[in-house]
Amino acid sequence: MTAPLQGATPAPIVDYSFPHPWRAEILRARPLILPPRHFVYPKEAEEVERGALEVMILPGPPDAQPFLATCALGFKDPVVPTGIWSTPNPEEICAVAGGYAYIIDTTRPERFTMVPYRPVLEVRPVVDFRLLLFVGHYAILAWGPEGEAWQSEKLSDEGISVTGTGAGTLSGLGWDLMTDTETPFTLDLQTGLQVR
Repeated sequence: MTAPLQGATPAPIVDYSFPHPWRAEILRARPLILPPRHFVYPKEAEEVERGALEVMILPGPPDAQPFLATCALGFKDPVVPTGIWSTPNPEEICAVAGGYAYIIDTTRPERFTMVPYRPVLEVRPVVDFRLLLFVGHYAILAWGPEGEAWQSEKLSDEGISVTGTGAGTLSGLGWDLMTDTETPFTLDLQTGLQVR
């Protein structure tokens, strides 16, 4: 379906868990001739020089013009994700390039949000709760149909492992520096608060 990015070990992830009207294709490289509509995320040119994820996007409306999304690469490390995800808002696409995550409005591509975690270590859709979860080193951010739904408190001093979801909760492990142990946590998926 998609070809690996140059210099990246795993193939990019394509996850369409949420319904959406747009179509998208991850390109091997930037086209030699750029399309009329081309957007760079973020807008700082020096970040794109380190590499980028190139995604051709055709928005849902029948009269919509396609556009090229050039998403600056965060890290060239196979541990961090690269790929595209549908989101709880059907008009938005999430593009992740080496752990840098961008939420792009496909109907108005000049509008985007860059997820504050650098890097995002995992992207996890939770369809029943209409959330796209971004797991960072210390906390988890949930993205819903209207944007950021919640952000957890600090769950770890370095690295989070999500172990599962169920009964309206998300479970995982975080590393505690003081005790040098992994500490379990459970979050309420509606609020992001810890279940004690």
